[in-house]
Amino acid sequence: MRLVIARCSVDYVGRLTAHLPMAPRLILQKADGSVSIHADDRAFKPLNWMNPPCTVREAVDDDGTVWTVTHGKSGEKLVLRIAEVMHDSSHELGPDPGLQKDGVEAHLQELLAEHITTLGDGYTLIRREYPTAIGPVDILCRDGSGATVAVELKRRGDIDGVEQLTRYLELLNRDPALKPVRGVFAAQEIKPQARVLAADRGIGCVTLDYDALRGIEPDTPRLF
Repeated sequence: MRLVIARCSVDYVGRLTAHLPMAPRLILQKADGSVSIHADDRAFKPLNWMNPPCTVREAVDDDGTVWTVTHGKSGEKLVLRIAEVMHDSSHELGPDPGLQKDGVEAHLQELLAEHITTLGDGYTLIRREYPTAIGPVDILCRDGSGATVAVELKRRGDIDGVEQLTRYLELLNRDPALKPVRGVFAAQEIKPQARVLAADRGIGCVTLDYDALRGIEPDTPRLF
């Protein structure tokens, strides 16, 4: 990971355009190729970012250093104009063991795998914790027509969970034995913003009733 603190402006050029005026910011360039720009008052949410696959080209002009970050598929760009660098360091973090799910989330995965037809008639389980290069998919299964479905489970579903599932789907759809793979985002509660993003990505959303999966006052999950 490369960590840069710099005075910079940022322009996003693609389907939409966006401009961040010159100000001190944190720039993260991760080993997976992603680049994100952060302020000091937005918690973990970046101001702007580019997901992999992307390439970074650095050049110097009369105004300073320019980073051009280009997405490998869409061609969209982030252009960072850096006027002053206050910190620049690189760190090898090594493999990450992944997020350890709490008891309820882990139990949700176990219960849904056991009752996979909760997602629909004819669904069959391939396996839990299906391995990928960027971490395990919670559940991989097939629907009634035999198509592959990747399921990401959360207690509370937000945008980050949808982004995580999107990355899994990009990898899984490169496997000719599995593709086409569609996604289902399942949680006890799904935020409206996550539903909007999921719909835009072609991902289905399922609201799970934990008690119903345990056999207590069963209720049918809602598929959107």
